[in-house]
Amino acid sequence: MRAPWLLILGFLAVLSVVHCVVIPLERAFPLNGSVELSQLVARDQLRHSRILQGFAAAGGVVDFSVQGSPDPYHIGLYFTKVKLGSPPREFNVQIDTGSDILWVTCSSCTDCPQSSELGIQLNLFDSSSSSSAKLVSCSDAVCSSEFQTTATQCSQSNQCSYSFQYGDGSGTSGYYVADMLYFDAILGQSLIANSSALVVFGCSTYQSGDLTKTDKALDGIFGFGRGDLSVISQLSSRRITPRVFSHCLKGDGSGGGIMVLGEILEPSIVYSPLVPSQPHYNLILQSIAVNGQLLQIDPAVFSTSSNRGTIVDSGTTLAYLVQEAYDPFVSVITAIVSPSVTPTIYKGNQCYLVHTTSGSEIFPPVSLNFAGGASMILKPEDYLVQPSSSDGAMWCIGFQKVQGGITILGDLVLKDKIFVYDLAHQRIGWANYDCSSSVNVSITSSKDFINEGQLSVSSSTREMLFKLIRSFVSSIAKAVYDLSTGFEV
Repeated sequence: MRAPWLLILGFLAVLSVVHCVVIPLERAFPLNGSVELSQLVARDQLRHSRILQGFAAAGGVVDFSVQGSPDPYHIGLYFTKVKLGSPPREFNVQIDTGSDILWVTCSSCTDCPQSSELGIQLNLFDSSSSSSAKLVSCSDAVCSSEFQTTATQCSQSNQCSYSFQYGDGSGTSGYYVADMLYFDAILGQSLIANSSALVVFGCSTYQSGDLTKTDKALDGIFGFGRGDLSVISQLSSRRITPRVFSHCLKGDGSGGGIMVLGEILEPSIVYSPLVPSQPHYNLILQSIAVNGQLLQIDPAVFSTSSNRGTIVDSGTTLAYLVQEAYDPFVSVITAIVSPSVTPTIYKGNQCYLVHTTSGSEIFPPVSLNFAGGASMILKPEDYLVQPSSSDGAMWCIGFQKVQGGITILGDLVLKDKIFVYDLAHQRIGWANYDCSSSVNVSITSSKDFINEGQLSVSSSTREMLFKLIRSFVSSIAKAVYDLSTGFEV
């Protein structure tokens, strides 16, 4: 005779496949704050030097961003809140698709910042204060080089620890902890479950370099990379969430956006395949067109190798083009807009003095064309930046020139677009979108959806949920009756 609790487990198993986690985003720096373009470039260069170091290491690298310094340009660095431990504590962590692990600052850290100029309170993780925390031992699978790619080592107490040290002087070290991560699992209209899952993350006991500066201090980094130790990999391997996550980063106003451990649905999304066996989100960039005109660029400069390729990285502020693509890109744009603007060099960057009030309408659209027939259409705001001191009269090329190496698409390009990282099908999709609007999020493999923000749900999904509940109740009633009468079910 089948016990009723088996039916309960079966019903819960059905619900578990439709979990979708929605994470609100905020800017680390307000949009109306000032930033120095040269400082942003310096920040990104330090980050990219670490990415390049990773290409030389076996199995890739875990890399994380270092915050920039104030400057006359407006930027946004995006972060979210996570709840860890029992009882749960809240931590502000930067969203970073260029690294794998989630790490937060430990209470035992001696060189970590104690305050932040971002208007947030810094919190420390204390494993001894969490009833559910468990230290990861050296014998655990997550401490093996086959499982993840960070530099691990074992302490005398058999504790699995990590250490990241970089040439720019910044770095962090600490140990791995297994503890509860809390999140909202959305099942349908008005059906939001307060869920939790055991995850492995880093507890930082030492930080150096820019990580110690209070003007950019956060509680840690939330890595969304392709490695097995990223939270998205941990949760999806246990079927808690699908093997896909999405974001929509708002580029204007107060910034912010939406981060979803699930698939944002939008009819205009186009997809391009990921390059296999790469530690980062590498795409195959094939060509660039300006105002419909293909640039004369050898496609070989975009090919993926040990030190070349094209990466999507939310931890990079600007965007970077290899010189062979940058030079014709700037030359064609300059030729198109020269009748209406005055080209000039401002702090080493190609800029243009605009003589009309509608400067953004002067500049042409740009198309980045990827494998699979997917094109990314860039508006002028996606490749230009404005110095705040110019009173709107000056526009500068936001793309930076790279002397060989990797083309990196950072927040300058990623903003105001839906991005879907579909790891199950090894592809990335995107579509231009107003990220202040709500989005439709898939909660089943059949593409039933909820509308994040309003939490509306398609009628088919609502009926599906009601039928599941009615079927569940009927099955329980029948099982209890048969149990009491002695009949086989």
